[in-house]
Amino acid sequence: MHIGFDAHSIGTGLGGNETYASNLIEALAEVDTQNRYTLYVTRQEAIDRYAHRWPNVIVRKTLPHTPLIRIPLTLAAELRRRPIDILHVQYTAPPLAPCDTVVMIHDLSFEHIPETFKRRSWMQMRLTVRRTARSASHILTDSEYSRQDILRTYRLPPERVTTTPLAASSRFKPVNDPQVLAKYGISGDYILAVGSIQPRKNIARLIRGYSRMLLQHSDNAPRLVIVGKRAWLFEDTIRAAAVSPANDKILFTGYVPESDLAALYTGALCFAYPSYFEGFGIPLLEAMRCGTPTITSDRTCFPEVVGDASLIIDPFDEESIAAGLWRMISDAALREQLRSRGFVQSSLFDWRQTARLTLDVYEQVFHAKAQRKTQRRKS
Repeated sequence: MHIGFDAHSIGTGLGGNETYASNLIEALAEVDTQNRYTLYVTRQEAIDRYAHRWPNVIVRKTLPHTPLIRIPLTLAAELRRRPIDILHVQYTAPPLAPCDTVVMIHDLSFEHIPETFKRRSWMQMRLTVRRTARSASHILTDSEYSRQDILRTYRLPPERVTTTPLAASSRFKPVNDPQVLAKYGISGDYILAVGSIQPRKNIARLIRGYSRMLLQHSDNAPRLVIVGKRAWLFEDTIRAAAVSPANDKILFTGYVPESDLAALYTGALCFAYPSYFEGFGIPLLEAMRCGTPTITSDRTCFPEVVGDASLIIDPFDEESIAAGLWRMISDAALREQLRSRGFVQSSLFDWRQTARLTLDVYEQVFHAKAQRKTQRRKS
């Protein structure tokens, strides 16, 4: 098989899509040395990372980065110029792609909570993802929660959607590095949050819950460190920090490279991830692999991902967030219990297994096409 992989997210620094693409590419290269791969990229960083690295993988630059032009025009033209068997994309495939397509749809947040997106973005995604879901040879998604949501929302037959659970990179492990903490101005105990600054991550409520916790219990509690790039509609989050009575205890680091994240996770007293709609939630497993106890939401995929290894809160209830934070701060035995459970839970997920499941889908799609050709010849 010759598989194309739309890797335009590599080098964007925007979290989930880039994490998925980079980890899956590495894992596929490890488990599959037989098939050929072409990576379609838009950033020089991606070329530097992948060019000439594996004998069965080549890299091609497709411009511009803007998806409205690149996907239907330049990527489609590249596929016609140099044919492949299967194209793997995230969310959106080129219209009338001249090959089979496998699409990863991480979640349908744009369908259910459009108010957390810019109007143009959610309208575009509704149009293009619905079309892609109808025409794709197969759909992948991160969790059984998302699979059932896709089946229900798009009214698809069950055999067209496969769950390929994600994982944390093996690079995440306990790392004690005071220099990394000092680099970001961090000292003493702290609560860590990681994620792009946008409404769905629910950081504004985390800030208000944290402020409430300080007022109820102690202004000597750990500070709140928020790691992530400003993505879209981030103003409410920034405003929540600005008006908080605990403003001097809240630190925004901005984007942090993966090479520094393990030290930030390891140094944290706990990790808070109160997002209320996700397809998976990789940062939770990253924190667990670093030995950091976690707090997360009771919604969507989270119970499926964390099992019994996380403290669960209601992400829409600031009092629930405040109570969860205080319980984690004040109960050392709970932290140690969750730390131990987190190591076990995170070990259940492995990118190599994700790659094998994905490769199974490629083979299923490839053989189905071969069978169709055989049937047409016979008829």
